[in-house]
Amino acid sequence: MTDRTKTDELKAQKKTLKREITGVVVSAKMQDTIVVAVTRYVKHVKYGKYQKRVKRYHAHDAGNKCVVGDRVTIRESRPISKKKHFIVV
Repeated sequence: MTDRTKTDELKAQKKTLKREITGVVVSAKMQDTIVVAVTRYVKHVKYGKYQKRVKRYHAHDAGNKCVVGDRVTIRESRPISKKKHFIVV
């Protein structure tokens, strides 16, 4: 096997892998949609102190199974709507 085919295979594997994120459901008021808050800690460049960063993602929840406070894992998917690009795993 040549180096070219190995790199092509690795690229194909990497392309099919989807990003998975874990967070807490903060809103479940929409139909088949939940809002998941994902918290991460980032080190400040100058002072070295860790700061909390929170980002909210809209995710597709078929059947409205999740409720506020649940810890869920979401996976990247094709665009479902303008804001929804994740599904509940």
